[in-house]
Amino acid sequence: MDRILEKGIIETKNPLPKSRDSLTPLVPQMTNNLPNDILETVRRALAEDIGGGDITSALLPTDSVGRATLICREDAVLCGILWFDEVFRQLDDRIKIAWEVADGADIGPNQQVCQIAGPAPAMLTGERAALNFLQTLSGTATLARKYAMEVRGTKTRVLDTRKTIPGLRTAQKYAVRQGGCHNHRLGLHDGVLIKENHILAAGSLSAAVQRAREQNRGIPVEVEVESLAECREALASGADIILLDNFELVEIEEATRINAGRAKLEVSGGVELTALRRLAETGVDYISIGSLTKHVRAVDFSLRFEMQGAL
Repeated sequence: MDRILEKGIIETKNPLPKSRDSLTPLVPQMTNNLPNDILETVRRALAEDIGGGDITSALLPTDSVGRATLICREDAVLCGILWFDEVFRQLDDRIKIAWEVADGADIGPNQQVCQIAGPAPAMLTGERAALNFLQTLSGTATLARKYAMEVRGTKTRVLDTRKTIPGLRTAQKYAVRQGGCHNHRLGLHDGVLIKENHILAAGSLSAAVQRAREQNRGIPVEVEVESLAECREALASGADIILLDNFELVEIEEATRINAGRAKLEVSGGVELTALRRLAETGVDYISIGSLTKHVRAVDFSLRFEMQGAL
């Protein structure tokens, strides 16, 4: 329960949310390094923004106290509380935040999302960085929710990709899950995905699969294919997952028939939201969507600030 402290400061606790789903071996668990990732990502954002110091907020008396209310301006899925909180914690841990909703919650126009109170100079210094995280991650979660809703009632899972904003990989993958979709590999270190150039370098598709198995025991091997012939070859090589790249609908249906449940099937390549349901109904296991993280529109938030006196 939040409680009001002296001088209008609000105390709240925001524990790390639990995962919204249980994941298959293809879709790795969110790294246990999330708290450290948040610390470092926020540190870099503040260093980028503040540089040698906030020369505008320095005009305020150092003992001045402020209070602010965060308002959402549109329908969205909230995400980014941990990053928002960390911005203000790093600037001045006397700043207290009371959240009225949690990550993953649906929010609407003119809805009050949280209240902030504490030293005014630090609040104004951190406002933009905190909002940048919240707007971007809420935008990611909101888009993910739209895709997740399209495949409801099917076995298909919508996956993200590595096409993320530089420096925000972990944050955006967290947001994807808050929106109801799922993570593909976090990076090159935790999943094998053999593509055309890997096959050329290895000499053949089967050689690439064999080498991947020898070097990465226990990790599923995924192969990207561009034709039904390559799909058959990937099946013969014993690939665990086959990525059907830019296949037409009729080809996906045929690949599903050929596969007959032997490998997991993933569809990728320019998949539009309007086509998602039909693709899911073919029975594929996964549909990966690069636009979940690379075509993000920031959610509109407003932070209303007022002075409250002095410490």
